[in-house]
Amino acid sequence: MSRPGGSGGAAEAVAYHEAVRELTERGRFGIRLGLARTRALLRALGDPQLALRGALVGGTNGKGSVLALAGSALRAAGYRVGTTPKPHLVSYRERLEIDGQPIDPVTFTRLVREVLAAAGGVERRHGPPTEFELLTAALFRWFADEGVDLAVVEVGLGGRLDATHAWDGGVAAITNVALDHMAWLGDTIPAIAREKAAIIERGDRAVTGATGEALDVIRRRTRRVGAPLVEVAPPTLLGWDRDGIDVWLGRLGPTRISLRGRHQADNAAVADAVLDALGAAGIADVDDVARRRGYAGATWPGRLELLQVDGHEVLLDGAHNPAGAAALAVALDDLRPYLAGGDKPDPPPLTLVHGSMADKDVDGIIAALDRAGAMAGARIIATQVPGDRALPADELARRWRAARPKAEVTANADVAGALEQALSRAPGTIVVAGSLYLVGEARRRWLDDPRTRDPEVPGT
Repeated sequence: MSRPGGSGGAAEAVAYHEAVRELTERGRFGIRLGLARTRALLRALGDPQLALRGALVGGTNGKGSVLALAGSALRAAGYRVGTTPKPHLVSYRERLEIDGQPIDPVTFTRLVREVLAAAGGVERRHGPPTEFELLTAALFRWFADEGVDLAVVEVGLGGRLDATHAWDGGVAAITNVALDHMAWLGDTIPAIAREKAAIIERGDRAVTGATGEALDVIRRRTRRVGAPLVEVAPPTLLGWDRDGIDVWLGRLGPTRISLRGRHQADNAAVADAVLDALGAAGIADVDDVARRRGYAGATWPGRLELLQVDGHEVLLDGAHNPAGAAALAVALDDLRPYLAGGDKPDPPPLTLVHGSMADKDVDGIIAALDRAGAMAGARIIATQVPGDRALPADELARRWRAARPKAEVTANADVAGALEQALSRAPGTIVVAGSLYLVGEARRRWLDDPRTRDPEVPGT
């Protein structure tokens, strides 16, 4: 490879950014659920997914946490594992990882070229593949090329018609089911559960942390396809501190989980059951020592992630739907004594920088966040993330004022300006939440992570 800064490095940087542009331009085709295009793409690439075994993880919330926990334990056991965190926060390359490391720019560029070339033949018969369909084909091609031991893949949207469902790795997991993406999946829990449960195929081993009506749907699906189902009960939460939680996790007993928030107890239990299912399927055997080490060392960027920025404590979290916002609200109350000044009789108020997509249940998100006792006296800065789907900052501020008439609420449509405003005025901890796009921008500005540092084009 050419040296950084040389003509080869510059050419590679240009090619990489062009590949990202060409891939993301496919976003103009929007979301078009269906498997025909993805299956045709994979056939054109030699059906690389057929060489892979592993787990497909669906659900409304917690999918990424399950990937982070299970992936960390698998790596601790010595396995080479491919994972698919999404959406990315800083670099597009974060969406394709092996052993916790994003794909390198040169390989990413090559893969994009390959899938775009294959897309030409697919388009004539099935229509143009979407951005996510191309990405899905690329990740299976890369995992197969690299000869990973197994893959743990996150469903994009729903399950039945999601591009990832073109693959069946032998284990299917559904974390939970709540109301989200209702325009695509249905407006009731059973309807959404049916879409998600469809990833369970004949011959699979199934795992779920779902309850109520959703669990009934998943049970019916597993009976129909003859798949053994493990129903995961919430584990006992033993306690928490600034850096994680402690749970009683089945035969492991007291277990340290390095992800913040009591909701991670449920995700840890699902991840542990996924590892059991992988073992029962003969795919991977992760002993108790590796599990404990993996859970204690897992990381999940942008999800209750705590940073120090210019003397300020900053908590980053997506919380992009009411269920996620409710989990953040509980976590804020739990973490409050461990945050800056939280042990004082009159702790400094939080400052919340909030941005949201317009198609989300914004009022539900606000109501969930507002239930946190830690939000008493909080200062709200409403901002606007990039994109056509974003809710304008003024409208978001109006909704916050309607919910909290006496609160200090300001609107700053410029994300960079809103983040700097928080740094310059916050008396205590800053919380950045509501959209992973917003969290990603904060992370890009405030944290120099070598893993997500993309090659720069000289002169730009």
